[in-house]
Amino acid sequence: MLPVFLNLKFIKIYTQGLFLVLAFFWSSYFLWKLIRLTSYKEEDIFDNLFTSIFSGLFFGRLVFVILNFSKFGFDPIKFILVNGYPGFSIVGCLAGFMLVIYLFSKKQRESFSEIIDYFIPPIFLSLGFGKLGSFFSGSELGSKTKSIISLKYPGLNGNYHLTAFYESLLFFIGFYLAYRILMAIRKEQGAKGLNLYFFIVWFGGIYFWFDKMKHNHLYFQSWSFNWITGLLLHLTGVLYFLYYFRRQIFTNIKNINNFIKKHVKKIISKIRQSTKIRSEQGKAKDSSSNS
Repeated sequence: MLPVFLNLKFIKIYTQGLFLVLAFFWSSYFLWKLIRLTSYKEEDIFDNLFTSIFSGLFFGRLVFVILNFSKFGFDPIKFILVNGYPGFSIVGCLAGFMLVIYLFSKKQRESFSEIIDYFIPPIFLSLGFGKLGSFFSGSELGSKTKSIISLKYPGLNGNYHLTAFYESLLFFIGFYLAYRILMAIRKEQGAKGLNLYFFIVWFGGIYFWFDKMKHNHLYFQSWSFNWITGLLLHLTGVLYFLYYFRRQIFTNIKNINNFIKKHVKKIISKIRQSTKIRSEQGKAKDSSSNS
């Protein structure tokens, strides 16, 4: 892969860092475009954005250190030196990021469920770029596989899944779907906060289903931390959507049931008619033969 995108004499441009810059730029730009559709003040939203990013980085690092406490201990230097002791938890980053947005909404006396809807598409976009950078830089390996669709890394034996690339594609798809949901919410075709629950379902599903295809894991006791949190988030979001769309679901089930009953009755009536006609024809033949 390509860990160093450009190697100049005086500076090295790392691939992962380049894609993180792209993630920040495009997600910030798209957030700005969305906020312009609302009555929110741009300066307040972007002050909140920068504070949320720092909070996300802190909590992402904190969760990673806690889950790898045997390597870090209580050494604050190791916590700060990300280059020497790299690692973040995306789940921790997202939790810290959304915590500040929640506190900001309470301070401004705004609705958290309304504000977060506008942040979800840019979050998906940044995750997509981040995962794409992980794939091209080779910083996030998939598990070993014998599949034709695989990748061989220099210095490593065997072929590996393109897990980060798959996740990147799904996050970009999530970005598009979240944008469509936001537009539906603005047209009052969906409840405020619906985008957040879609994010919980989509993100949780990706981290749950693709965790087994990853080479490195964060462990809580003997369990994969991402697998556990992905499963819990995915189930929580699915239960919410089942509750939110319960009327439509029950209506569709009722319609399907009525459709089946209607056609079963038609089939039974046709069978009865055909058997009745056959019996009448048989009786007519018997009477003609007797005469």
